[in-house]
Amino acid sequence: MSISPELAAAMKATNAVFVNEVVPTRDVAPLDRVYTADARILPPGSPVIQGRDAIKAFWTAGIAALDCKSATLETVHAEASGDVIAEIGKAVLTLGSGANVEVKYVVVWKQEDGTWKWHYDMWSPVA
Repeated sequence: MSISPELAAAMKATNAVFVNEVVPTRDVAPLDRVYTADARILPPGSPVIQGRDAIKAFWTAGIAALDCKSATLETVHAEASGDVIAEIGKAVLTLGSGANVEVKYVVVWKQEDGTWKWHYDMWSPVA
């Protein structure tokens, strides 16, 4: 990881909101603290989804459809340049069936209101 310990801690704090407050409770309201106001997500096999309301709708449906019980996020590599951070990571989703789904992701982070948030979020399953 080629970012400062302060940036790494800020990223972990935002990721913890998704992992601890969104996925296990299926409450998407905390996504306001995860995604920027004009964020975009690029889910596999789907068009680009833009804006928090649309992203919340996506995650509401997606978490329910997968019966996702928990998620872990791990930064593999991150680089800061100016006012953005580029992150490559891996995630594991634990489904209600007990199956684990491994995912790789890229997130472009941007500061909003003094907090580092996900601005562009793209992922795909590991085959």
